[in-house]
Amino acid sequence: MKDTACIAIDLGATSGRVILAKMKHGRLETEILNRFPNVIKEIDGRCYWDIYSLFDSIKEGLNMAASRRIAIDSIGVDTWGVDFVCVRPDGSFVSLPRAYRDPYTEGVPEQYFRHIPREEVYRLTGIQFMNFNSLFQLYAMRLEGSIDIDGVRSILFMPDAISYLLTGKEVCEYTILSTSQLMNPETCRIEERLLEPLHIPVEKFPPVVMPGRIIGNLRADVAAEIGLSAIPVVAVAGHDTASAVAAVPASGRNFAYLSSGTWSLMGIESEKPIVTDEAYRMNFTNEGGIDGTTRFLKNITGLWLLEQCLKAWKNKSGVTYSYPQIVEMGQSVATNESYVDPDDATFSNPVSMPEAIADYCKSHHMAVPRTHAEYVRCIFESLALKYRFVLTRLQTVASFPIECLHIIGGGSQNDLLNRFTANAIGLPVIAGPSEATALGNVLVQLRALGVVADRDSMRRLAAGAVSLQRYEPCDTELWNEKYVIFKKKCNLL
Repeated sequence: MKDTACIAIDLGATSGRVILAKMKHGRLETEILNRFPNVIKEIDGRCYWDIYSLFDSIKEGLNMAASRRIAIDSIGVDTWGVDFVCVRPDGSFVSLPRAYRDPYTEGVPEQYFRHIPREEVYRLTGIQFMNFNSLFQLYAMRLEGSIDIDGVRSILFMPDAISYLLTGKEVCEYTILSTSQLMNPETCRIEERLLEPLHIPVEKFPPVVMPGRIIGNLRADVAAEIGLSAIPVVAVAGHDTASAVAAVPASGRNFAYLSSGTWSLMGIESEKPIVTDEAYRMNFTNEGGIDGTTRFLKNITGLWLLEQCLKAWKNKSGVTYSYPQIVEMGQSVATNESYVDPDDATFSNPVSMPEAIADYCKSHHMAVPRTHAEYVRCIFESLALKYRFVLTRLQTVASFPIECLHIIGGGSQNDLLNRFTANAIGLPVIAGPSEATALGNVLVQLRALGVVADRDSMRRLAAGAVSLQRYEPCDTELWNEKYVIFKKKCNLL
């Protein structure tokens, strides 16, 4: 393998990073050049992402690489899903992109289903119903009159919008499109019938491209500003989870994965979409992966609960906790008597997460956590048991036996939650890499550059780039008892 250097731009719902990856002597090393916040801006009662601030931070990271005179071979961008930007005929953005946590889509799916029934929408897309899916955001914009589609040249999903700012070229990358509930997973194209209630022509979306396609080179003005040459920008797996799954360090196919972060996404890699009545009833989603694969998965509210508790405690009393302190807090609780369903609508965006958890426990006739440590233990055990709930359903539809669970993403560093998860699911857990999204971003770039040949080669390279931690299940009987209580108290069937 030849020596290569790539830049991964990885934007999450709470922060972004510009990461340098170097391939030397067949081994991959990564380094974070800069990290920056991604904060929702509230303007006139609406929630937006400040894409211009994000772009400035991205250019700062690229400039850091330029100042070190590093020869960069390519750049790739991944982001969270569903959100998008509308582009005017003159090439400028109509406005800042709306944030998926804006409540303007509440109740909108039911209004859309008056045009096309819920079951038919799932049959056409195979996508889990969430009120903030792009389909419902676009319909909400139509209902509130905030989008003049005649004055829009194109609609770009977030990674494609950043790539557009870098190159001036417009594309619609397959994996990010697949999160929108606009794409037919069989054809890998936008299902035009779904656009009819929106009165949006399909031509408003750029051509669909698969991961590994070179979009174009850095615009001359951007390259001059940051001190780089006309470097190619690659359409990687633009959805951050698709990039993360590309970096799962598995040696075979019989695995499930859990991308653990603010959101937890649990699923399997399938060669074909699984759009069945059973998948519809369980509200699983079929999203795009590399090589045209399907990520058959379920979105689970993840460490969002903990993040918002930490934020509330800091705002209320100025208390902050380090990661080791949080783990120690969770371990210090001898007996947990509080459980929550992380996906209950109560926890979507409450004013106070601790108060929301307390209210949930009261209404479900459970003990209310009294200390910060008890809140941590409640959240971790509830997440582990919800993972079992979802994995059990995955096992009923997978065409292969699930032999282990790979946990990737930032949450893979949470030793206590990993142990709880192995105990809860009764299967080995393999944790790492923590920077799976950026690593997958880089691996797709390396494949586009001809440095690696195929999916298996990518995963072998990922496995060699990080240290992995394996957890074997224990206390099986105790966790079986916890699972029964969890399902009963949280009304999960």
